[in-house]
Amino acid sequence: MARRQAGSTRRVGEGGSFPFAGGASHSKSRSSPLLSICLVLLGACLLIWYAYSGPGIFKSVKEASKVSGDYSCTSQVQRAVSLLKKAYGDGMRKVLHVGPETCSVVSTLLKEDDTEAWGVEPYDIEDADSHCKSLVSKGLVRVADIKFPLPYRAKSFSLVIVSDALDYLSPKYLNKTLPELARVASDGVVLFAGLPGQQKAKVAELSKFGRPAKMRSASWWNRFFVQTSLEENEGPSKKFEQAVSKGSYKPACQVFHLKPLH
Repeated sequence: MARRQAGSTRRVGEGGSFPFAGGASHSKSRSSPLLSICLVLLGACLLIWYAYSGPGIFKSVKEASKVSGDYSCTSQVQRAVSLLKKAYGDGMRKVLHVGPETCSVVSTLLKEDDTEAWGVEPYDIEDADSHCKSLVSKGLVRVADIKFPLPYRAKSFSLVIVSDALDYLSPKYLNKTLPELARVASDGVVLFAGLPGQQKAKVAELSKFGRPAKMRSASWWNRFFVQTSLEENEGPSKKFEQAVSKGSYKPACQVFHLKPLH
């Protein structure tokens, strides 16, 4: 689009069929290069304004970037670590995170005092950085398909945190995966889920996630919890809400606190 407009500008300044050229005085001919430059600058300004305020592909790109950055539930987990510690106390001593970019969450958790952390990456990590691959080689992070049973014994972890993973599963697999997460937890499961209307996977990422994310409402999740015999972990849930109300951080994702399976 920019190239076509720039070409039109050159034709206006240089062509002989417009009032600025053929039949014009010699003084007007000398001023035409300056006029062309002014028109080019004006066109550039209009393009910039259009890109950030008008409809079209530029605005879509800007909005997609904003959505993918602000609404990553995995990034929300990292911001909520201090609040989760207030809610769970000693329950943060052995934490398993499940979801994309788990290496970043595990790294954040390992910086906390008295906290051990492990991660399960549901998707391929071929493009991961050297630090992430180091966590994998140490056994702190593993790649596993969460549609199948996790390779851990019951109550292996005090707390299980899952983000950006269940939104990509159909109810067929959710019926197995979420209870499995509750099985390996002793103190509870914290689920960070997207809000309806949020965009998660960009088109380029569909090959990685396999399907578009399904943003489900709180009422849908609550019905699902009842159907799978999962109960709200009321104590930590209230403490987490109180910590949120007293701080500046406001979760951009839905946060559910579930009891472990008995």
